[in-house]
Amino acid sequence: MSNTPVQPEPQQPPAEQSESVPYMRKIRSFVLREGRLTKGQQNALDNHWPAFGLSYQNSPLDLEQVFGRSAPVVLEIGFGMGKSLVEMASNAPEQDFIGIEVHKPGVGACLGDAAAAGLSNLRLFEHDAVEVLNDSIADNSLSTVQLFFPDPWHKKRHHKRRIVQSEFVQLLRQKLQIDGVFHMATDWQNYAEHMLEVMQAAPGFQNLSATGDYVERPAHRPLTKFEQRGQRLGHGVWDLMFKRIS
Repeated sequence: MSNTPVQPEPQQPPAEQSESVPYMRKIRSFVLREGRLTKGQQNALDNHWPAFGLSYQNSPLDLEQVFGRSAPVVLEIGFGMGKSLVEMASNAPEQDFIGIEVHKPGVGACLGDAAAAGLSNLRLFEHDAVEVLNDSIADNSLSTVQLFFPDPWHKKRHHKRRIVQSEFVQLLRQKLQIDGVFHMATDWQNYAEHMLEVMQAAPGFQNLSATGDYVERPAHRPLTKFEQRGQRLGHGVWDLMFKRIS
């Protein structure tokens, strides 16, 4: 996810939506900062959005119809520029992937890479992830939800803006299938500890760590250049994987 300062508070949604995820509806975990599109990104948006793009809607999508088949669906929140997401979709053709990102340059970059790779198992939303999950994704439909390197909001007064909170986790629980996995990764130890605390208290989840805390980076999560640089500098990265059990 993009690390960006906070945006103004959004308007309150209708009451029935607000009740379902009250915390995340009040405070967003991102700010919409467009940045400048490169010519390649704009061309990708113009040429490839019809093939890969999904529009937010207030009723659940039929994912079998979207992908033209029945397959496990992996959803990634905040894919950034999309290189890791495209790599994962390329390496797992037996799975279908949905990426959600609010920043247009990242969406454009991901579209270009997805088209170049000839992918048929990847679709993208350019919209708020919580609204997409709440309204456009059916309950019990996802095999995996991925959240890699979200904004850590490292200042204590901003911790309430971290996306991993109890209300958000219960929304994911609704969308995951039984035995579906919520996979998180962060390079901020304090946020890793926060994630662990929230998930350990969350009903309906089981930690997949043999030591009761973190897991080794699984092979299917690509090692990014950012991580490689951090490793050379001695920085840590923490992966957490929790399975829905009820």
